Amino acid sequence: MKPSVRTPLPGPKAWALLERGERVLSPSYVRPYPFVPARGQGAFLEDVDGNLFLDFMSGIAVNTTGYAHPKVVEAVRAQAERFAHVCFSDFTHEPTLSLAERLVGKLGGGYRVFFGNSGTEGVEAAIKLVRYHTRRPYLLAFTGAFHGRSLGALSLTASKSAYRQGFAPFLPGVVHLPFPNPFRPPLGARPEEAGDAVLDHLEHLFQTVLPPEEVAALFLEPIQGEGGYVVPPPGFIPRLKEVLDRFGILLVADEVQTGAGRTGRFFALEHEGVQADVYVLAKGLASGYPISAVLFREELGSWPPGAHGTTFGGQAVAAAAAHATLDLLEGGLQENAARLGEFLLAELRALKRRFPFLGDVRGRGLMIGLDFGDPDHPQPDLRDKAVRLAFEKGLLLLPAGPSALRIAPPLVLTQEEAALGLEILEEVFRAL
Repeated sequence: MKPSVRTPLPGPKAWALLERGERVLSPSYVRPYPFVPARGQGAFLEDVDGNLFLDFMSGIAVNTTGYAHPKVVEAVRAQAERFAHVCFSDFTHEPTLSLAERLVGKLGGGYRVFFGNSGTEGVEAAIKLVRYHTRRPYLLAFTGAFHGRSLGALSLTASKSAYRQGFAPFLPGVVHLPFPNPFRPPLGARPEEAGDAVLDHLEHLFQTVLPPEEVAALFLEPIQGEGGYVVPPPGFIPRLKEVLDRFGILLVADEVQTGAGRTGRFFALEHEGVQADVYVLAKGLASGYPISAVLFREELGSWPPGAHGTTFGGQAVAAAAAHATLDLLEGGLQENAARLGEFLLAELRALKRRFPFLGDVRGRGLMIGLDFGDPDHPQPDLRDKAVRLAFEKGLLLLPAGPSALRIAPPLVLTQEEAALGLEILEEVFRAL
């Protein structure tokens, strides 16, 4: 199967639907290009005009098993025939209970699970949990971070000021640190000093304005997502964890985008040899069905019944889809992500040597970022042209961060499909 763009984009049916949307939908929705899907299979999506696209964005890293995977479809159908919803906040049921057991098993035991519907909702639950348990008021997060857009999560989010504009005042007590981006190092540091500079800055804050004994938790994306698919320097996260442990500060790993096998391991934090106190999973956990899971150490579970809840969190059909997704991850998709990620990174780094406007290629597994421009001169306009040109050639991509292009295909991607995507990207770069 190959991409096939047979009509000018958007085609007439897509154009009609986009016009209808302009009349009734919220203007807050973002439309990076005029794509209107009709159906999908594997790593391909067809639009309403019959144009076929290779998907390298997975609905923002959600569709782990691609589209219409028969095992996911069957799991959803079978559960829907039994029941879809009996509020899990009030009544224990399968398959959600066994999903909790499977997730705790991924960490070797010693954790409990709270289910929600989305990454944002999971982050909100984590905020309440760490503040309730520690009785400490302050929270730490990083610039470049994206933790969601409800008010508590938005208080942590710092990837774009536009997300925050007009919504203040935010949750009090949130302090942001610069993220140690090796490509664009903060605080005037050299690339090899980025991690040291951030840790020194944190210690400085503890000595001057932020009593560490009053900090409940630090929220961390093991690889920044919306911020540009930025991988921290080697050794930074273990050293950061040592600092947090010294003051009894909890580590919350926001694995909403990095988790569920995308980086070649179930949790991206596994690459760092560190275990968090709290994990937040969502996005790819159920292959497109809405579910989030907050995993927290048993000793943090001091909040009583009713302290937090949700009507739809842990819904049975979504849980069934998550079971099917885990089965497929354990059956080889996680290893596929690692293997194809190495292949794509190597090939993209070769392209970088040929196209000087590509400043950086980074990532783990099937979570890869291409940064346009050099460290001092990002080129977001060129990045945006690349995304649009790729769409016109039948490849779906998304931007991330100031000037990065994100590659996050379904984990069912084959070697041949990966090579096909690279061919299209090379055509795009030649055109640029």
